[in-house]
Amino acid sequence: MYKTETWNWEVGQRTIADMTPKNDHKWQEEIFISPDGEKASAVVCLDDAEFSIRTNDSVSENTFEKLWELKYTANGDLCCYAMQDEEWTMMVDDKAWEETYGFVWSPLFSADGKNVATAVQQDMEYGMSVNGAIWENLFENANNFAFSPDGTKSAAVVQVKPMGQADLKTFRSGIFSLAVDGVAWDNNLMNLWTPVFDNNAYRVAAQVRLNLYEYSIIVDNIVWDNTYQGVWEPCFTPDGKHVVAPVRQGGKWGMAKDGQLIWQAQYANCWHQQYGAGGENLYAIVAPEYGKFTVAVNDKPWDMRFPVITDLAVSPDGNKAAALANTINKNWRICVNGSAWDGSYDMAWKPVFCPKSESVGVKVRKNGKYTVLVNGKTVGSEFDMCFDPIFNADGSKVLVRGLHDGKALRIVANVPK
Repeated sequence: MYKTETWNWEVGQRTIADMTPKNDHKWQEEIFISPDGEKASAVVCLDDAEFSIRTNDSVSENTFEKLWELKYTANGDLCCYAMQDEEWTMMVDDKAWEETYGFVWSPLFSADGKNVATAVQQDMEYGMSVNGAIWENLFENANNFAFSPDGTKSAAVVQVKPMGQADLKTFRSGIFSLAVDGVAWDNNLMNLWTPVFDNNAYRVAAQVRLNLYEYSIIVDNIVWDNTYQGVWEPCFTPDGKHVVAPVRQGGKWGMAKDGQLIWQAQYANCWHQQYGAGGENLYAIVAPEYGKFTVAVNDKPWDMRFPVITDLAVSPDGNKAAALANTINKNWRICVNGSAWDGSYDMAWKPVFCPKSESVGVKVRKNGKYTVLVNGKTVGSEFDMCFDPIFNADGSKVLVRGLHDGKALRIVANVPK
């Protein structure tokens, strides 16, 4: 969720900074360009166990023993894990959280970028920290970390009962639960995965394993009545009132809503479902036959088939979808609404729709060089490295960010039709 209205959308190309490593730096890594394209940052090694952050031509006065996982949030804040005196914390906009931890990983951000969460380990217990405040309760094990879109709630799968080595009886009785803001639900289950929040952070759902053979979905601490041979990650309808999830029955996959099938179990696989904002259309990656994948909308598959379909993206209005397809290694293609663009690539990244849903952009790599395609046409030039395209509010222009010969470039172009 970018606030693009205040960005500079004058068509043209600018060099933001020469990011060639400076002579007095041992090395630099993790170069990242801000969403608005105005800043290029990197982790730089100044000396043994002395790291800092470089932004454009200046280097921060703050130094640490180690820096890791440099990222820009949607609102332009630069975040990075930092270690000092063998304790870890998070840097946000060049300011370190006051709390420190034994270890940190899996950074998570709210949609507007104003809230930051991370997985933490402290004294060999595990949980999360949100904006520098650790959960009050920590656990023997925590994984599958999640952050609500508005940044008000956090969740993780946690171990709530101890288990000795090879203690299968205790494991089968249920040792895992879901903790929301550090408070564990009272349902103890054999396992849980992929907790997800609704858009308003009122509700939480996850996959669950009930026993050796049965799986289901848990929503707000209540397990669906029906069980299945398998399930995949659930999602909420845009209004947050219902939950849908791919489920397996009789060796085939379909889609269930609140525990009842809405797509009959007829696919070799069905997963990665997504709604558009309006909720009228439900998309998913499906395999009508074994090893032949496509995209289905409201249980109607596209005509095309590929050995691999991935990175499904749905337009904001819910009327279009795009995905990546692969036939053999290093042969990636971009598919939009059931048609493939011309050309294939060594690698491609998840497609991006413009806010008006009219155009699609995607980052691709071929022969070691990166480019950005919009509506199937190249925008800008070749890069040694580039980032996902970002459209302006009305979808008429696109921002391309990349590195070429050590220079960070910012390109604004009219969207090709």
